[in-house]
Amino acid sequence: MCGIFGIIRPCGLSVADRWLMRRMSDTMGHRGPDGEGFAIEHAAAIGMRRLAIIDTEGGWQPFWNEDRSVAVVANGEIYNFVELRRQLESRGHRFTSESDCETIVHLYEEYGDECVQRLRGMFAFAILDLRSGILILGRDRMGEKPLLIAEQGDSLVFCSELNGLVGAGAVPFELDGNAINMYMHWGFIPEPLSPIVGIRKLPAGSLLRVDLNTGKRSERVYWRMEDAPPIEGDPIELIREELRTIGTITMRSDVPIGIGLSSGIDSSAIAVMAKTHASQPVSAFSVGYEGRSWQDETGPAEEFARFLGLPFHKVLLSVDRVVREFPEVCLRRDEPIVDIAGSNIFALMRLAKDHDVPVLLSGQGADEIFWGYKWARDAVDASERKARRLRGSAGFLDYMRPTLPPLSLFGLANWLESLAGFRSGIAAWRDDVRTPPHQLVFWNQRWEYKSAAKKARAVFGDRLLDATLSPAAPFTGKDYWANLQQSLTERLCSTYLRSNGLVQMDRLGMACSVEGRAPFVDYRLVELVFGLRRYISDRHLGHKEWLKAAFRGTVPEEIFQRRKRGFTPPWRSWAPALMRAYGPDLEGGELVSAGVLSSRAVPKLRSTFDAFGRPTSLAFESLVLEQWARGVRSLSVAAQSKWQGEPDLSGSQRRK
Repeated sequence: MCGIFGIIRPCGLSVADRWLMRRMSDTMGHRGPDGEGFAIEHAAAIGMRRLAIIDTEGGWQPFWNEDRSVAVVANGEIYNFVELRRQLESRGHRFTSESDCETIVHLYEEYGDECVQRLRGMFAFAILDLRSGILILGRDRMGEKPLLIAEQGDSLVFCSELNGLVGAGAVPFELDGNAINMYMHWGFIPEPLSPIVGIRKLPAGSLLRVDLNTGKRSERVYWRMEDAPPIEGDPIELIREELRTIGTITMRSDVPIGIGLSSGIDSSAIAVMAKTHASQPVSAFSVGYEGRSWQDETGPAEEFARFLGLPFHKVLLSVDRVVREFPEVCLRRDEPIVDIAGSNIFALMRLAKDHDVPVLLSGQGADEIFWGYKWARDAVDASERKARRLRGSAGFLDYMRPTLPPLSLFGLANWLESLAGFRSGIAAWRDDVRTPPHQLVFWNQRWEYKSAAKKARAVFGDRLLDATLSPAAPFTGKDYWANLQQSLTERLCSTYLRSNGLVQMDRLGMACSVEGRAPFVDYRLVELVFGLRRYISDRHLGHKEWLKAAFRGTVPEEIFQRRKRGFTPPWRSWAPALMRAYGPDLEGGELVSAGVLSSRAVPKLRSTFDAFGRPTSLAFESLVLEQWARGVRSLSVAAQSKWQGEPDLSGSQRRK
């Protein structure tokens, strides 16, 4: 696990570029506190910061091939490195370490950029091929590891974090209107957009090839989950067998392993996998809340840890701590993400770090892949209804479906406002009539999106009102309609999972020098589930039924019956406290100055809830965005410092 970075400058690197490398390394010390390394050539430089997980004494990057004509720096874990190494050694390759990432450079010698097809894991890499005069950037299939790119003319700078690019001075601080408009509707920024003008994300499952002599670039997608081939067989047995393999390879480590344990299905299943397969000591970590809160899961989590015989550690978050750490959480996430559970994740990662556990396992991905969200299942039904309406086989009455009142105050307010579902049915019919035929019913059915769309004219400044990219663009397209179940699962993974869940796990984990691993995001499991669904559907079987069935007999049945809590904190007490502390910053702040918010709207955003107890539309989104922007602005200002002389880029070295 590392942070990687580099520069391509066909006209040749300057002293300023060498300082840029130095600053990118320094800004990402949290991603790699154990060491750094560089490979510097005439027109290109690559570098890394290392967090030692596999082969802690060796494994210092960059890795070179035998004749030192190809170098690689990589971030992440190659889970199948043991099997790959055996194959490569049988073909005559000589290794200098026991590191998982060294397999990449030798695979490249054998297969060129098709080597990526043989990698199983989470990764972002840069391969510097001096023989061919090219640099290849690659990113894992599901997007677990980040890679951000800034391009100007024939030059290119890349880095594992946006903060590394801005904090090193590679790109000035300027908010991108299209990306911020997307954030206001989604609560995060879907790929490939980034919130800063001039920076983009290399899409997951993609390779970028750069000619070092001309700067000419070509990009291609090497994997898409929707291309998974059909698979026949017993879903439960096939999934159970694949999970055994995943447990074997994803638990490989030379350092202690932790589990972020709640009371739910996903983390409990991961705990069972770790207990069964891990070769290193395993501990469980959990987050609770001071005072009485139904969201606190530390009790049942501790009970299950005791059942498995795992050491258990917990932290109880207070409102004061959440308020105090809020600006840091916003900045450390590397981009604006409205999810209030970021404070939980940050506290969990710090807890693991405090106990000298640098690897933390998570159940991320199970909800997205196995129908864990009711609203996602409803989106399939709603999209199918829209398709029928377009064919003429569904009419207005098909939208009139009364619903029962939900148990929550927030849900009850929405239910009453919708007149038991009739008003929302009329609204859904109108949306299907008005929206483009190829636009899925997806994120736009969520309250946050609808509310942002309704309030945009009254709240947004010119920067957002002039945005040219529709927030619905990520779920609009002809190809999505051929198989709605597959398409909506893919969209859920490519947006919410990738740009919200996985971003937070990576950035907040690495902010604490802790590697987050998500075994359920293994691409072979995703391909298996997609392949099975070409013959049989599990959507109507119930909440994550295939996954639960695969773990029956190893996970206690009572865990499957518990109410889903979704790592939800006591946000009704947190949100007002955060607004009291940081709401004043909205007055004449970064967002007003940048034309993101109208100054006239700011007073209306200072209230946390409306009369029905629902969150004030766009209030918390603005609060998070303002603190993130202030933090990144400070990094940009710090990057203006003058540097003199030659920087120290002395190559691979271990930092004590």
